[in-house]
Amino acid sequence: MQKTPGIISLVIVIVLIIIGFWLELSRPRNEQIFCTQEAKLCSDGSYVGRTGPVCSFALCPGESVPD
Repeated sequence: MQKTPGIISLVIVIVLIIIGFWLELSRPRNEQIFCTQEAKLCSDGSYVGRTGPVCSFALCPGESVPD
């Protein structure tokens, strides 16, 4: 009995399935980021909300980027 063609076919199918899963998992995701609706009171009396990919508060008017 020749089981070699069947085993080779099974190995090829398993390798293709693994490659398919790997490609799906390595694909970049375009997930949306939703920030909470909190507000920060600035020293001039205005308010700023959360923004950006890490949902940090936006800079108040006149503020510079912290070091």
